[in-house]
Amino acid sequence: MIRGASLRGFTRLVEELGGEPVELARRFAIPLRALVSDDELVPITGHDAMLDAAARDLRCPDFGLRLARAQDIGILGRLAPAIEASSTVAEALECASRFLFVHSPALSIAVEPDPRGRREVVALTYRKDARESPYSPQAMELGIGLFHGVAAALVGGLRGLRSVELPHQPLSPVARYTGFFGADVRFGSQAGALRVERRLLEREFSSGDAAVRRLAVDHLARHHTDPEDRVATHARRALIETVGITPPAIDHIARLLAMHPRTLQRRLAAESTGFGEILEDVRRDLALRYITTTDLPLGQVAAMAGFADQSGLSHAVRRWRGASPSEVRRLARGTS
Repeated sequence: MIRGASLRGFTRLVEELGGEPVELARRFAIPLRALVSDDELVPITGHDAMLDAAARDLRCPDFGLRLARAQDIGILGRLAPAIEASSTVAEALECASRFLFVHSPALSIAVEPDPRGRREVVALTYRKDARESPYSPQAMELGIGLFHGVAAALVGGLRGLRSVELPHQPLSPVARYTGFFGADVRFGSQAGALRVERRLLEREFSSGDAAVRRLAVDHLARHHTDPEDRVATHARRALIETVGITPPAIDHIARLLAMHPRTLQRRLAAESTGFGEILEDVRRDLALRYITTTDLPLGQVAAMAGFADQSGLSHAVRRWRGASPSEVRRLARGTS
């Protein structure tokens, strides 16, 4: 999931381009409330597919970059004050890395060695967990564009930015990218990243306030549980890796997690969920992902999502979306 704040500015931009934001949201089963509410949770696969569709349908290849211009650090909600009150760039990045799951558990940022081997350079990477959602060029450009804008605003300009790295090939003329970032942009990289001089990590923030940061971090730690600490997260990942390959039995998943099935049941119950609920979520997410983002035959989709046959898939999709798999696929592509 991702917070609806990621769509801040989406409605205005789509309307400026002559599109219908509500129609786009309905095509991808995005709650209409997410278009006006920062805290509404949105399935990240639908969120990203909608961005790609908006760019395609409205003939706006730089849609993600335009949307990034309409946003600022405020979209991060309660995480924003903790970042702004940090004393240095390194401290802000540590905070953002630790708590970005509050915005979306599927996203992560990190400080990594320079992929081009320069010791005086580090890569500030931005990634989406491929186990949770397919790669989206527009969502990557939105994320990297926002990352760049927030960093520049916090330190008064990104002097020391060596290059911007994007995993996909250019969607717009290269001059559009270099004009946006004010630096060289390279395509086909291993990960989205801002390559910056290492000394930038030591830059101090004029907004730094240790007391405010401590209060903000304490609030985040008290009210938000890192998904990596939840048994449900590990059970979900184990199911994603095995659904469609082996029968989705709790005994098998418990063995993969090195615990007794009853222990797994107890720990999931303590997290207010259960094995059946997680399995249903995984099947739904996988099935809808394959239906809306691939051309795979529906019989193959059924098998890959763990259904006994295509009929089982059809009944489930009608329960989830009120339409057949074929209708869901056509709707996602904007075809009649």
